[in-house]
Amino acid sequence: MLVAERYRLGEPLGRGAMGEVWRGTDQVMGRPVAVKLLAADGVTTDATDAERFRLEAQTAARVSHPNLVRVYDFGAHDGRPYLVMELVDGRSLAEERDRHTVFAPEEAADIAAQMAAGLAAAHRHQVVHRDIKPGNVMLTADRTAKITDFGIARFTDTAARSLTATGKIIGSAAYLAPERAVGRCGRPSSDVYALGCVLYELLTGRPPFLGTSLSVVQQHVDAAPTPPRALRPALTGPLADYVLRLLAKDPEQRPTAEEAALWLAAGRYDDPAPDTVVPPRQTPLAPTAVLPAAKARPARPVKGVAALTGAAVLAGALGLGAGLTSSSGGGAPSAPAPADRHSTSVPEPDGGHGGGAERGGKGKG
Repeated sequence: MLVAERYRLGEPLGRGAMGEVWRGTDQVMGRPVAVKLLAADGVTTDATDAERFRLEAQTAARVSHPNLVRVYDFGAHDGRPYLVMELVDGRSLAEERDRHTVFAPEEAADIAAQMAAGLAAAHRHQVVHRDIKPGNVMLTADRTAKITDFGIARFTDTAARSLTATGKIIGSAAYLAPERAVGRCGRPSSDVYALGCVLYELLTGRPPFLGTSLSVVQQHVDAAPTPPRALRPALTGPLADYVLRLLAKDPEQRPTAEEAALWLAAGRYDDPAPDTVVPPRQTPLAPTAVLPAAKARPARPVKGVAALTGAAVLAGALGLGAGLTSSSGGGAPSAPAPADRHSTSVPEPDGGHGGGAERGGKGKG
């Protein structure tokens, strides 16, 4: 199949909720590419999906950075929007996590530093990814990390805001920042929190919180994560403390993505932690008007899913956010996502485009 008289499609790489992805060849430039086509089954091809697809292209193309998957072209073929991206030859971080269980601290910090550098570049262009998780990060053969799937990213354009004005919480429960769990808009600091969740998982072998989608989201709001050293006593130095800094409940207490990239890349994990790294304040966040009316919680952590106000707020959040999922696999369109060890069998993210469609590598080997 020839798309736009330029892109020759080869083997299919996978299919997500909104699109299918193919390995392709750009016959003009003579380079391999990944081509994502909006689904043509009549189920998901409504106007909003098409607009989200367009915004994914526009958002990703706005930023160029070695740690972000590049977007080359966007258009329509036979009435179906298509997106042409860099073909990444490698595996997703979710697959690498399943193969390794835990990562050496140096490798985990290096991957997180690269992710933070890519996020910092996006944030400088007012782009918030909103779905950072292992399934949306690709690792190349030389261990370069590349963030993919800007399908639910948000930036300051009015069109982008209108697509998320319905009050839905969109993202993955295991990596959802507390402020987003109570209905506030995603900000750069929300991506930093998700980065902290990923780094926590690489170091300990599990996300910060476990359970059903509802209980995990509530724990993000009002529970302190188990210190990484309690799960992996061999962790030494300030790296384990810095993870908790990234996971601060208060967004103002988290470092920026740029600060995190610099600190994680420095590699001085046996040095005393910098003065700016302070224990996170585990203060629950009060709900905003985005969610159904509920009384604000007192300033002490409320334990348990059955806590009255917390359960009411978060149940409302989940009811509004049909796209929320606790899967960290990401539904990668580059191939069927492997079964996630921490999944609670909830639907794919709303408007999920199938994640990192740009993968060019084979499955687990």
